[in-house]
Amino acid sequence: MEFTVSQIAELLGGKVEGNGEAKIKMLGKIQEAKSGEISFLSNPKYEPHIYETNASAVIVKKGFSPKKKLNTSLILVDDPYSSFTVLLEEYHKFISFQKSGIEEPSFLGTNSKVGDDVYRGAFSYIGENVKIGNNVKIYPHAYIGDNVEIGDNTIINAGVKLYANTKVGHHCVIHSGCVIGSDGFGFAPQSDGSYKAIPQMGNVVIGNYIDIGSNTVIDCATFHGDSTKIDDGVKIDNLVQLAHNVKVGKHTVIAAQTGVSGSTEIGSNCVIGGQVGIAGHIKLANKTSVGAQAGISKDTKEGSKLWGTPAIDVMKYQRSYAVFKNLPDLNFRLKQLEQKVLNLPTFRESE
Repeated sequence: MEFTVSQIAELLGGKVEGNGEAKIKMLGKIQEAKSGEISFLSNPKYEPHIYETNASAVIVKKGFSPKKKLNTSLILVDDPYSSFTVLLEEYHKFISFQKSGIEEPSFLGTNSKVGDDVYRGAFSYIGENVKIGNNVKIYPHAYIGDNVEIGDNTIINAGVKLYANTKVGHHCVIHSGCVIGSDGFGFAPQSDGSYKAIPQMGNVVIGNYIDIGSNTVIDCATFHGDSTKIDDGVKIDNLVQLAHNVKVGKHTVIAAQTGVSGSTEIGSNCVIGGQVGIAGHIKLANKTSVGAQAGISKDTKEGSKLWGTPAIDVMKYQRSYAVFKNLPDLNFRLKQLEQKVLNLPTFRESE
């Protein structure tokens, strides 16, 4: 990949200050970038690096006024972070969509239909009655079960497992190690103390423009005809567990190591922090925000901001924290007061 600074500025809708003909081949961190690379500056604490960087260009916010001489060209935009994200997406598309054709050995089952310009990596397996759209990339060692459907421009990375009947929309990215459609955690206790597995007969339906991080697991629904559903625009981090019959609304983001129990419904535009635990059969309303390591055990109201275990309103949590972080000192002072009271002389009422 090689573009000029001016070409990149045109893509981002930005303005160039400096050498617009400088060649860009790679992206890099502002403190480590070399000649031929482009970086960005959005956090003010990194500003000192812009005066020392070897990057050929840096994306900055409109109105940025250097305090020292610069040795790099600038691309002025409204939002440097978002603009650099756009650049990363374009770069990712460029390197991802270079792959094409069919590598051997690979397997394609009977009655399966594959669209145009599909890449099938070595040792990939595609079962029977599968429907795959155009420009799909299926990397080595991926498993696509029977009756799976995959929309256009979706990327299935190496080692992904899509169980039978899973449906994936268009423009999705599923990262390595994901398991989609495995059995939910359903076991019936028996009279002798043992547990008997309950067959899981449903599937998983994943919408469009969804990213799912590495080693995330999404279980199928319990009953035939029902689905675990992930709606359009959802972004899921690595190592997330979504149990059977979970539903996630549009544009919700879920950070790493979060676990969502069965039949819970998460609304749209929610933000779930890392290591959050969510109980089963509850509803998180739209725009709910949950801080890291919180435990959610009941329904929430729209716009709720929660923290702690069990989770409470974030402002109440912070006020409570201001108290309980001082409990050792308060306990010490209480004991001192108690001792003073015990040492006070006693007075008998006059008769």
